[in-house]
Amino acid sequence: MSKRSSLLPNGYDDFLQNLKEQIRTAQVRASLAVNFELILLYWQIGKAILERQQREGWGAKVIEKLSKDLQHEFPQMKGFSRSNLTYMRAFAEVYEDEAIIQRSVGQLPWRHNIALLEKLKSLDMRLWYGEKAIENGWSRDILVYQIESKLFERQGGAITNFERTLPKPQSDFAQQLIKDPYVRRESRPFRVRGHPLQRLLLSVLT
Repeated sequence: MSKRSSLLPNGYDDFLQNLKEQIRTAQVRASLAVNFELILLYWQIGKAILERQQREGWGAKVIEKLSKDLQHEFPQMKGFSRSNLTYMRAFAEVYEDEAIIQRSVGQLPWRHNIALLEKLKSLDMRLWYGEKAIENGWSRDILVYQIESKLFERQGGAITNFERTLPKPQSDFAQQLIKDPYVRRESRPFRVRGHPLQRLLLSVLT
């Protein structure tokens, strides 16, 4: 037994292990909370863009200008590229009801959601794979593999009454969420000059 170990009280190792687990779980909870707000913000931005396009005929040049203006105003934020704004629009078009965001896809990292948009056409299949990704702790690469290997068809997929569950801290999903560049950059409060960023952006777009 080392001198250091002999100086530690009984049960110290178990105590330390429990604290590590609590910290990891708290990291996942915090990342999920930030991620949800970010995904909801992206959906709302996409919805606002979609409505403007339908009402006023906004084209690609307006989206490009919007991208440059947002990146200039919020240089610390990742996600306002022209291609990402286009994904936001597609995201809002596919998921018309905000309740769907609340239900499942709001828990998925943005890159997972992009994969669902790119790889699948059916809403039911998008929701099914999204739920499976959360349930099984899939990374984005595993999600794409399962889609391309047609897991839905192989398992006779059916949409279930999905309940929110906390991904295991050790899962690929949780680790990818914690390290997600979109989430890490937005881990600071959504505030600019004392105003909530979400409200500020939407007031400009609507």
